[in-house]
Amino acid sequence: MNNNSGRGLQPNVLGTFETIVMAVAGSAPAYSLAATTAVLVGAVGLAGPAALLYCAIPMLGIVLAFGRLGRIDVNAGATYSWVGRTLHPFLGFISGWALVVAATIFMVAGSLPAGQMTLSLFDPDLASNTALATAAGAGWFLLMLGVVLGGARLSARAQLIISGVELAILVLFAFGALLHKGAATTFDWSWLGFSHFDGFSGFAAGTLIAAFYYWGWDVTSNLSEETRNSRRTAGLASLVGVGVVFLLFVVFTIAVNVILTSKQISAHDTNVLALLGSAIWPGVGGKLMVLAVVLSTIATLETTLLQVTRSLFAMGRDRTMPAALGVVHRRWNTPWVAIAVVGTVALLLFVASNALGSTEEIMADALAAIGLQTTLYYGLAGLAAVVAYRKTLLTSVKDFVLGGAWPLLGSLFMFCVFAASLTELNAAAIAIGLGGLAAGIFPMLWYWRRGSAYYSPARLDATQAIHVDDAHVNSGSERKDYADAGLPTDF
Repeated sequence: MNNNSGRGLQPNVLGTFETIVMAVAGSAPAYSLAATTAVLVGAVGLAGPAALLYCAIPMLGIVLAFGRLGRIDVNAGATYSWVGRTLHPFLGFISGWALVVAATIFMVAGSLPAGQMTLSLFDPDLASNTALATAAGAGWFLLMLGVVLGGARLSARAQLIISGVELAILVLFAFGALLHKGAATTFDWSWLGFSHFDGFSGFAAGTLIAAFYYWGWDVTSNLSEETRNSRRTAGLASLVGVGVVFLLFVVFTIAVNVILTSKQISAHDTNVLALLGSAIWPGVGGKLMVLAVVLSTIATLETTLLQVTRSLFAMGRDRTMPAALGVVHRRWNTPWVAIAVVGTVALLLFVASNALGSTEEIMADALAAIGLQTTLYYGLAGLAAVVAYRKTLLTSVKDFVLGGAWPLLGSLFMFCVFAASLTELNAAAIAIGLGGLAAGIFPMLWYWRRGSAYYSPARLDATQAIHVDDAHVNSGSERKDYADAGLPTDF
């Protein structure tokens, strides 16, 4: 089904800068550092910066894969469409479903610490109250739900403010760390090498943890139908966004190694950034860092909502999920039914989360489960890019490396992380992760049997699509080019 019916999302809303901001916000630099730094340092010690570096290399292969696939198929479903048209529609649906499940889980797991930290800004004792933290987190979630309902333009404006303040705080403290005189450990360039890993098992453990840091940059692909010149902008924004968050991750992990002792890190495992902020700027530094983490969490809640609602919109439009999910609001051009469904499900999970244990226990199992889903759809996207561009891979060294070898490396890395996670996670996390994926089999088979056109796709032919792209690049058309050429961007 094509968007020319007037039911589609509003095109040309986001420019390059807004899309880059979305990519950075999706990876949530302050939140990722706060949630995972202590775990990373506990697993590999001084090798934390190296783990982030060596995880970034295969992750860039996935970024390249998304950029190349987005050039030949502009679709809000992203991997859902690409994998379905290159590997198999069943795998495509599971890719989209994996993102939906991961995003839904994260909206609860991410909102809880947002509520906790918001309360801690006023009274640290309130943060330990799970019910109160859940209520505060739900409040932030509902606010972001309203922003997303208001459309991509409103979402972008809100994101510029929220992420702008967050990044300003992080940059301020990054310079503060460079000027900080005290040191628990002296920096050494060997922290970026292999010498501090405890053999291959240590390297595997470090990169497994580091993979979580980067998830979320691919929101640019889910927003492609609403982005100007998206066939190029989405991929470029993802590359720049991952580069920005990589620098922030490495700088702050090095700062933690230099300024804080291992005892301090382990004693403040959920509050490492606040401790670092207090060490750099005694008095207000800790509060400012907590504010940065709160803003980061809110920002990534918005990008996660954008990802899941656009994915559900694409599924509804293709009749692989209820068709109502593919309906957009007449005024705001947003998939309002999908937004309402996601909001209802998330609020029910907020209520249920209070019966599952402490906030920390809920977060740990939920976030661990997310890793299984994200590495699966990232890995499948890497393979899809290689298959889609297989006829062009031997035309030049550049095409072979950027279109074949690097995405394939990223894909293999993601599948290795997926397999390693199954041996490392506890039973509850595995049940949440695999159970969430398995639940997608039921709607997949139901709509397959009902004859959804998604399951008889037009194969994604990069050679033909690139030819059409080059022929129409100056036509002023975005999605219409491919439809005219018989290369539908939607089913």
